[in-house]
Amino acid sequence: MPKVISNTSYFQGNDLKHNQDLIIDGDVISNISDSNNKENNHTLVVPGFIDLQIYGAGDRLFSADPSVESLTIMEEDLLKKGTTGFLACMATNSPEVFNECIKVAKEHRSAAKNCLGLHLEGPFLNPKRLGAHVPAFVRKASLDEIKKLIDFGDGVIKMMTIAPELQDDNVIEYLLNNGVVVSLGHSNATFEEATAAYNKGIQTTTHLFNAMSPIHHREPGIPTAVFSHDKAIASIIADGQHVDFEVVKFAQKLLKERLFLITDAVTACSTGPYQHIQKGNKYVMPDGTLSGSSLTMLEAVKNCVMHCDINLNDAVKMATSYPAKLIGIQNLTANIASGELANLVVLDDELNLKEVIFKGKTV
Repeated sequence: MPKVISNTSYFQGNDLKHNQDLIIDGDVISNISDSNNKENNHTLVVPGFIDLQIYGAGDRLFSADPSVESLTIMEEDLLKKGTTGFLACMATNSPEVFNECIKVAKEHRSAAKNCLGLHLEGPFLNPKRLGAHVPAFVRKASLDEIKKLIDFGDGVIKMMTIAPELQDDNVIEYLLNNGVVVSLGHSNATFEEATAAYNKGIQTTTHLFNAMSPIHHREPGIPTAVFSHDKAIASIIADGQHVDFEVVKFAQKLLKERLFLITDAVTACSTGPYQHIQKGNKYVMPDGTLSGSSLTMLEAVKNCVMHCDINLNDAVKMATSYPAKLIGIQNLTANIASGELANLVVLDDELNLKEVIFKGKTV
């Protein structure tokens, strides 16, 4: 029996279409048509959210408990919140923990729902821009190590954050040639070094403004390199804690479709090297260092609309089509049209979550 979302609204390109019936047959949208339902329309359908950097959900921090059970719990928790695709993120850690997380991700792959793979944020970072990362494990990559890591990953490593100013060109080239999205981050690169990295093919930038060389009127730094480069894109944490909302607003005006949302969310943890303590809507390490957010993707979208003067359609794209395009999964989200996969989020007129549909079924 087809599922019908009656008399709703959705964005078709830049236009908001009102009073539409979405028909879902199996796991795809089979038809969209004008609705005969005359009741007032109070819902908006948007694509499922894609989060390319999240450490934990459902009270499970993946690196602290690398298990199939942890990934499954994260998947279920995130699905209920509208995230229909995510990369489980690993911060700088020991080789043993990295290998265990990769092993678990490979074991889970055949049964995975919305977990799309791993984002390795480290350990090949700049010690001068570590933030909450553990300095003991930070090092320069060797080509041999990268080859072994990618081989062991067997395709589950989708994204890697590195400080390119400290890495050899053959390391960057190898990652790019093996289908890994490379992100500049935790970096002290100059404007010139960052621009050179983007010219070499590095596609994106990890949590813009955080843990990187800043903008200075005599030292333009990484953010200015991102703004100035026609292909460089960046993620941003729109929680008002990692980046002030006025700066999110400023960045989006400059970058437009080259800026996308991540949560960088963690969960409370009292074991291992990353012991996160919740303080309001952020997490800190025991020494007070800012370590992660408590955001959901929907909250990030709402913050963009309510606090950053970003229109709703653009904010939704920042959480859906832009990250999907970056990692090449536009078929899993980003479009509401006949024949597209029905990974959808239904919102009310105040952008509160009403329903999540994953592969055609209500979560």
